[in-house]
Amino acid sequence: MTALDLSSPVAVVGTGTMGQGIAQVALVAGHPVRLYDAVPGKAREAADAIGARLDRLVEKDRLTGADRDAARARLVAAEQLTDLADCALVVEAVLERLDVKQDLFRALEKVVPDDCLLATNTSSLSVTAIGGALANPGRFVGLHFFNPAPLLPLVEVVSGFATDVTSATRAYETARAWGKTPVACADSPGFIVNRIARPFYAEAFAVHEAQGADPATIDAVLRECGGFKMGAFELTDLIGQDVNESVTHSVWQSFFQDVRFTPSLAQRRLVESGRLGRKSGHGWYDYAGSAERPEPHTAERERPPAYVVAEGDLGPAGDLLTLLREAGIPVREEEEDHGTRLVLPSGGQLALADGQTSVEFRDVVYFDLALDYRRATRIALSASQDTSPQTLAEATGLFQALGKDVSVIGDVPGMIVARTVARIIDLAHDAVAKGVATEEDVDTAMRLGVNYPLGPFEWSRRLGRNWAYALLDDLHLRDPAGRYAPSLALYRHAYATDKREGPGS
Repeated sequence: MTALDLSSPVAVVGTGTMGQGIAQVALVAGHPVRLYDAVPGKAREAADAIGARLDRLVEKDRLTGADRDAARARLVAAEQLTDLADCALVVEAVLERLDVKQDLFRALEKVVPDDCLLATNTSSLSVTAIGGALANPGRFVGLHFFNPAPLLPLVEVVSGFATDVTSATRAYETARAWGKTPVACADSPGFIVNRIARPFYAEAFAVHEAQGADPATIDAVLRECGGFKMGAFELTDLIGQDVNESVTHSVWQSFFQDVRFTPSLAQRRLVESGRLGRKSGHGWYDYAGSAERPEPHTAERERPPAYVVAEGDLGPAGDLLTLLREAGIPVREEEEDHGTRLVLPSGGQLALADGQTSVEFRDVVYFDLALDYRRATRIALSASQDTSPQTLAEATGLFQALGKDVSVIGDVPGMIVARTVARIIDLAHDAVAKGVATEEDVDTAMRLGVNYPLGPFEWSRRLGRNWAYALLDDLHLRDPAGRYAPSLALYRHAYATDKREGPGS
């Protein structure tokens, strides 16, 4: 099954930001495009807005004047639904309400030809439920574009329970012919991106609610240590707190209130107060013209330790040993069967976040996971009220000697980056095990859909087979409500090569 022929008309119903963006993508690809909106005059306004954007593309030398004129000639504002009768594909981008979408597709089914592909751009509703209203749900598919559709490459091609393979394949190939990067997925709450991305927001909010760190510090650690483009607080302010919370709530409800997807009470209060982010002038941060952006907590300068003793290879943080030597800090290495820590001159220990807490040990400071310890510009440290001030000072000075800013947070198990990455990896393994998508498509979706520096499976391979499972298992012991319980899929992955003789052995 191949992509739609460029001579085939494509219709977009709903002319908001997403509808206009999808229409522009199909138009620039070469299709005749029909725009329809139930509100009189809206389709004409949208056509004019798209024309203005095409003009800007010409000004930026991204489109020739001749191609713009040809595209404008192919764009038609439809006055009634029957004007879509010759379309080969209709994409819906209307209000996120199941009844509204079902009514629309019932009406479309009476207008368009039998071989017309029907698609929804829903981000939160069940594709199966929307298509369930149709006499022929086999031709119904999800085409989830990301905003802004003309710029972002990812399209999730979602097969509902009744979607025919030929319909999904045609939708996939058409998206690819439009210059997009499609990924195939089954109809599951949140599809790929909105399902697997929940911990990025949830864990940042949880650390904040536990008084572990303030939003500015958490955001800085996610960016400067974790390698994410934006922190969770600034990103949700950009998205809109109401929009982000709505998606979280929808996924949580769709999974029958699974504790792994529980919404944040702090975010709920933000929405209730009308602090929706940039669009309202205030969210986690204040966007008034005179407001100063809060600075992340950064520790005062401390002396670096005279030396460190490395017990074990530090696992995913092994690059630190090379960096320490380059910085002139002597490293004495000792063989340890289970050691993965640095011993400081004070006798205190410095260990990579592992899901345990500092208060459990005599004198331990934890440091957070980094995407790349050489390139990271900030490292978070975690200590308890019982940690020796000298140990914390030595740990701080050690990372400062490597050229890093240091943020000291509360005694939070799994810290910030480590617990976030571990949970993303877990949800990714769970999704693949349940047939939502392939590992390759999950990695592609998370890199392109939410701009993660690595896909979950790329991260998993880099960190080691057992890393995420071990961290979450320790977290689950300390917070046994179920939020951090590793999935069966992650358990199987972690122990795939750990074969025992038999049950009970």
